[in-house]
Amino acid sequence: MPDAAPPPASLKVASYNIHKGVGTDRRRDPARILNVLNEVGADVVCLQEADLRFGTRATVLPRFLIESHTDYHPVPLDVQHDSLGWHGNAILVRRGTLVESHDILHIPCLEPRGVVTARMRVGDTSLTVFGMHLDLSGLWRVRQARTIAALGEAARASGPVVLMGDLNEWRTVAGCFREFGRHFTLLDPGPSFPSRRPLGRLDRIMHCEALTAKDCGVHRSALAASASDHLPVWAEFVLV
Repeated sequence: MPDAAPPPASLKVASYNIHKGVGTDRRRDPARILNVLNEVGADVVCLQEADLRFGTRATVLPRFLIESHTDYHPVPLDVQHDSLGWHGNAILVRRGTLVESHDILHIPCLEPRGVVTARMRVGDTSLTVFGMHLDLSGLWRVRQARTIAALGEAARASGPVVLMGDLNEWRTVAGCFREFGRHFTLLDPGPSFPSRRPLGRLDRIMHCEALTAKDCGVHRSALAASASDHLPVWAEFVLV
């Protein structure tokens, strides 16, 4: 009898606005954020507000702390020496994951905004991930979504694509979602903001048809409720 085919590759991703490491108790505690990430247990994490906004824009999660307290390492975006990301956006991957390429992307903006992306190996598949934090203005969110969706569509030529982040969209049907929905499936993990009594479904995960979503949700724990003003959202995928 021929050998059974190996099971399809699976992947868990997460998005987390860490509020510059400041929790609902107004304490900045990077170790608490890392402990929440350990609770979530994703293979790839997109972070928002991972750097201080002013001054040198230094990271709130020092690399040595990430690598000593978790199984992650940051994708080296090579923007500023003391920063983890680009306009606060960063990507963490499991130690041992091969990152084939990475980049920072400029998008139309009213506030300082940017997008980060990385291509990595998942089994025999090359996966592209986009991490974002969109504008507070609905008009600018639409423009940003249109630009990012086009970049994501182009990336599909190299393999499956996942997009995730804080979209800052309170409405359930809006121009921002319409732009992404032209090219990608939008998941609704659930309300994730504010963390103690979540009402807003601001944090979203999107994917192309080369991925099948097994499950998605919001990570709720006592630690997560105090670590940031957002809760992490996650999704599990199977490669088609």
